[in-house]
Amino acid sequence: MAHITFKGKEIRTSGSLPEVGSIAPYFSLTRTDLTAITLKDLQGKRVVLNIFPSIDTSVCATSVRRFNAMATQLNNTVVLCVSMDLPFAHSRFCGAEELDDVLTVSDFRSGDFGRDYGVRIMDGPLEGLLARAVLIINEASKVIYTELISEVTQEPDYEGALKELR
Repeated sequence: MAHITFKGKEIRTSGSLPEVGSIAPYFSLTRTDLTAITLKDLQGKRVVLNIFPSIDTSVCATSVRRFNAMATQLNNTVVLCVSMDLPFAHSRFCGAEELDDVLTVSDFRSGDFGRDYGVRIMDGPLEGLLARAVLIINEASKVIYTELISEVTQEPDYEGALKELR
């Protein structure tokens, strides 16, 4: 269980991020067209997981925009922006923002992703949503980078993630 903060108040997550060097836990997430995307579907590609509480907050929206811009520079890489938001909210946001280089996906169906990746928030006002984190998985499904943002209202280290992908 990780301890992070939301607006300075401590909150807990359901576990810890997978360790660097470990095989990434399987996931099945829901795309905006309501079909599933799994880790197996992405085998042979590098996968960036931009995880956040809700696309309808300014910091989360900024992270999706920033990773969308980064995605155009990355070869053999898929950027998944993951939250508990309904796929309709993801579709509305990406359509309005004209974001085509990331895939926004939801864990709303089972919540397994949040539990398996240790990012489900367990208490406080954001209970049930996902903590802000970034993970990078290589072509062999091995975790090569993790960042759990200690204060939910702060942005991730975009340059640190990008450095890992160069």
